[in-house]
Amino acid sequence: MTMISVRIPEDLNKRLETLSHELDRKKSYLIRQAVEEFLEEREDYLVALARLGKNEKEYTLEEVEKKLGLDH
Repeated sequence: MTMISVRIPEDLNKRLETLSHELDRKKSYLIRQAVEEFLEEREDYLVALARLGKNEKEYTLEEVEKKLGLDH
Protein backbone atom coordinates (compact mmCIF):
# COMPACT_ATOMS: atom_id res chain seq x y z
CA MET A 1 0.00 0.00 0.00
CA THR A 2 1.20 3.51 -0.80
CA MET A 3 1.64 6.12 1.92
CA ILE A 4 0.56 9.71 1.27
CA SER A 5 1.13 12.71 3.51
CA VAL A 6 -1.52 15.44 3.59
CA ARG A 7 -1.83 18.72 5.48
CA ILE A 8 -5.31 19.47 6.81
CA PRO A 9 -6.66 22.35 8.89
CA GLU A 10 -6.69 21.81 12.65
CA ASP A 11 -10.49 21.92 12.86
CA LEU A 12 -10.76 19.14 10.28
CA ASN A 13 -8.22 17.09 12.20
CA LYS A 14 -10.22 17.52 15.42
CA ARG A 15 -13.39 16.34 13.67
CA LEU A 16 -11.47 13.38 12.28
CA GLU A 17 -10.10 12.50 15.72
CA THR A 18 -13.54 12.75 17.30
CA LEU A 19 -15.12 10.50 14.70
CA SER A 20 -12.19 8.11 14.90
CA HIS A 21 -12.71 7.69 18.65
CA GLU A 22 -16.50 7.40 18.34
CA LEU A 23 -16.25 4.68 15.69
CA ASP A 24 -13.18 3.01 17.20
CA ARG A 25 -11.43 3.25 13.83
CA LYS A 26 -8.06 4.65 12.85
CA LYS A 27 -7.95 8.04 11.18
CA SER A 28 -6.24 6.46 8.17
CA TYR A 29 -9.23 4.15 7.69
CA LEU A 30 -11.67 7.07 7.72
CA ILE A 31 -9.53 9.08 5.31
CA ARG A 32 -9.21 6.11 2.94
CA GLN A 33 -13.00 5.61 3.02
CA ALA A 34 -13.60 9.31 2.34
CA VAL A 35 -11.18 9.33 -0.60
CA GLU A 36 -12.72 6.16 -2.07
CA GLU A 37 -16.24 7.61 -1.84
CA PHE A 38 -15.10 10.92 -3.35
CA LEU A 39 -13.37 9.20 -6.26
CA GLU A 40 -16.35 6.94 -6.98
CA GLU A 41 -18.72 9.91 -6.99
CA ARG A 42 -16.40 11.95 -9.23
CA GLU A 43 -15.90 9.04 -11.65
CA ASP A 44 -19.68 8.50 -11.88
CA TYR A 45 -20.14 12.21 -12.53
CA LEU A 46 -17.59 12.14 -15.36
CA VAL A 47 -19.27 9.09 -16.93
CA ALA A 48 -22.61 10.91 -16.80
CA LEU A 49 -21.11 13.99 -18.45
CA ALA A 50 -19.58 11.87 -21.20
CA ARG A 51 -22.91 10.19 -21.87
CA LEU A 52 -24.70 13.53 -22.04
CA GLY A 53 -22.23 14.65 -24.67
CA LYS A 54 -23.09 11.72 -26.96
CA ASN A 55 -26.54 13.13 -27.79
CA GLU A 56 -28.24 9.90 -26.78
CA LYS A 57 -31.97 9.88 -26.06
CA GLU A 58 -32.76 11.18 -22.61
CA TYR A 59 -35.64 9.84 -20.53
CA THR A 60 -37.62 11.48 -17.78
CA LEU A 61 -38.17 9.65 -14.51
CA GLU A 62 -41.81 9.18 -15.47
CA GLU A 63 -40.84 7.56 -18.79
CA VAL A 64 -38.45 5.15 -17.08
CA GLU A 65 -41.04 4.22 -14.45
CA LYS A 66 -43.65 3.60 -17.15
CA LYS A 67 -41.25 1.52 -19.25
CA LEU A 68 -40.39 -0.62 -16.20
CA GLY A 69 -44.01 -0.94 -15.13
CA LEU A 70 -43.45 1.08 -11.99
CA ASP A 71 -45.94 3.84 -12.77
CA HIS A 72 -48.76 4.21 -10.30
